Amino acid sequence: MVEKCLCEPNEIMIFPCSGGSNVGQIANEAAKSLTTLGKGKMYCLAGIGGHISNLIESTKAAKKIIAIDGCPVQCAKKTLEHAEFNVDTHVVVTELGIKKSHDFMMDIEEIDSVIDQISSQI
Repeated sequence: MVEKCLCEPNEIMIFPCSGGSNVGQIANEAAKSLTTLGKGKMYCLAGIGGHISNLIESTKAAKKIIAIDGCPVQCAKKTLEHAEFNVDTHVVVTELGIKKSHDFMMDIEEIDSVIDQISSQI
């Protein structure tokens, strides 16, 4: 079987925060859903932060980079910028009126709100 790189140059890569709060988990769930819907491909933010060469090279081939942050700290966007990537689309979950908490409770409507916001920008 021939291995094929899953990161074609025209690919939209989605990097979510997966932080320790409800909004971090909402960002992660939105990225998973966007991938399932065929809007892009969820990719490994930790690999970018860890400067993993294969992940860096694959990201360089991206047509568009999307960062989804849970809160104003903007860890996803800052990690990508630290690795010298330009973020084309950036959404902060708390800026959509979703309050941050540490109870990990998520509402499907909140996830859909993030999905809709990103979908309108790509």
